[in-house]
Amino acid sequence: MPKIILGISAYYHDSSACLLIDGEIIYALHEERFTRTKQDSSFPLRSIGYILDKTGIKLEDIDAIVFYEKPFLKFERLLETYHEFAPRGFTSFSSAVPVWIKDKIFMKSNIRKELSKFGSVKNLKLFFSEHHLSHAASAFYPSPFIDAAILTIDGVGERATTLIGYGNGSSIKVLRELHFPHSVGLLYSAFTYFCGFKVNSGEYKLMGLAPYGDPGSDRTAKYEKIIIENLVDIKEDGSIILNMEFFDFATGLKMVNEKKWEKLFGLQVKTEKTEITQEYMDLSLAIQRVTEDIIMKMAAMAKELTGSENLVLAGGVALNSVANGKILKSGLFKNIWIQPASGDAGGSIGAALAQHYIGFNQVRKVEKEKFDSMKGSYLGPDYSDREILTVLKKYGISYRGFEGFSATAEEIAKLLDEGKIVGWFQGRSEYGPRALGNRSILGDARRSDMQKRMNLKIKYREGFRPFAPSVLEEDIREYFDIDMPSPYMLFVVPVTEKRRNSIPEDYFKMPLYERLYHERSDIPAVTHIDYSARLQSVSRETNPEYWELLNEFKKLTGYGVIINTSFNVRGEPIVETPTDALSCFMRTEMDYLVMGNIIINKENMRDLDKSIFSKKFELD
Repeated sequence: MPKIILGISAYYHDSSACLLIDGEIIYALHEERFTRTKQDSSFPLRSIGYILDKTGIKLEDIDAIVFYEKPFLKFERLLETYHEFAPRGFTSFSSAVPVWIKDKIFMKSNIRKELSKFGSVKNLKLFFSEHHLSHAASAFYPSPFIDAAILTIDGVGERATTLIGYGNGSSIKVLRELHFPHSVGLLYSAFTYFCGFKVNSGEYKLMGLAPYGDPGSDRTAKYEKIIIENLVDIKEDGSIILNMEFFDFATGLKMVNEKKWEKLFGLQVKTEKTEITQEYMDLSLAIQRVTEDIIMKMAAMAKELTGSENLVLAGGVALNSVANGKILKSGLFKNIWIQPASGDAGGSIGAALAQHYIGFNQVRKVEKEKFDSMKGSYLGPDYSDREILTVLKKYGISYRGFEGFSATAEEIAKLLDEGKIVGWFQGRSEYGPRALGNRSILGDARRSDMQKRMNLKIKYREGFRPFAPSVLEEDIREYFDIDMPSPYMLFVVPVTEKRRNSIPEDYFKMPLYERLYHERSDIPAVTHIDYSARLQSVSRETNPEYWELLNEFKKLTGYGVIINTSFNVRGEPIVETPTDALSCFMRTEMDYLVMGNIIINKENMRDLDKSIFSKKFELD
């Protein structure tokens, strides 16, 4: 009989569910994609319902249901923290503890209650993994490596904020842990908050703003010195000690002590109404540099402790693709693999895999060190042409259909070459925060106006934010300084010298948007202002349809690279269903929508009542 395991992550942010059968990931789903609430923390009822419905599996068929962390350990840490900092934090304590006593301490009964909606829970086999073990398992077990150093970094789990481990075969050994409140993730989130972005979703904005900082300025150097001398003590092994006089996240209701930070940096906490000045850009660069230094020291310690030539990464901080690029460039490890769903959503995969290999003592087989077992991260639902056509007929929408995908790819390549922006909806949706060519918005990377158009008229987001390129795996070295595939958009690397244009001498004295719209390369729409790009390489083996589209574009233009951004607007989860895709398409200035081999032209929809698709999402 096959071993069937259901992994669950819930109740903090990025709720998800994963189905594992004999160690193979069958489904991994984000709850937010179904509820349309970004970073939904609720129990993943819809995800689990979809899995059970599609597979025909019943609760009594499941050998183990595994939650991604241990609530009792987390509650113990919470009480210890309030005790340590008492009498500070009484307001926070009085609001947090009743919620824990009412809901979270009795997690086992809560989970059983939720699952009872799918059937009898009388013989339910319920297990709990540790938070950072779930991250470690999600990083190591799907990787293509027989052995690897493991590094997981995030805000906080139960107690740990960072873990260094060693994976070999089916085993994971924990070697070092850093404990709360000393956290790289929370340090970075504190600056995310101070620079005016939303914690737990705006960290990538801070990372995108950092290159606008002047790397040679006295102010950037001064900010970096202030951080190191006042906020964080960095040890040679990568461990850190935060100066908690300046932070409020342990017992308060905010990330930082605002008055102390404002005095320290001579800056006000940025709000939505505050202009992004050069000071905030330089501060963003300073904390990015400090973070990279810490992560590099942690990676070096992982290398020293394990001696492995392979490194795997997970945890929310592993989504800092700039830092990942620095580890790669250092040559510290021969091979690096990063879990594409590195945040808490990936905990459901990790919890299930930990139970399979450690709990059930199953043997892990790695046949070849090339492909991982994440299936390109295309682990979500897919929709048939019949389901797509049903939606179009419901709204009376005209369309064109093509016989076979080759004709579709050829047509869309022509439209991209003409400067059209295309919503691209194909196959199974992606697991993780990145759209990887199945729920994407596509454009021509050669056009200097494309970044501005897509930010302001499609995504409705801050104009400074960069876009990622998708490139044929065979053509990576033509455009980017990296000699390995990057299928999950998790490495920021330089654009090759031959593609670059020069920049003015007074570049960092120019206003933000003058710098932004300076044409820095022959693929300007995906070249960030420091000549970097967060690339996705596209393999013919993992996504043949997307590869074919890129190849058709290359035949037509000579360029095997296009813009790929997630199919959503600011504040909205990535689209999941054909209805979601149609709704997003109608609320933006995209030109065409492609679903399977069906193409919809916005010009043919001018008379359609768009109010039926109107929906506002909270800006993140």
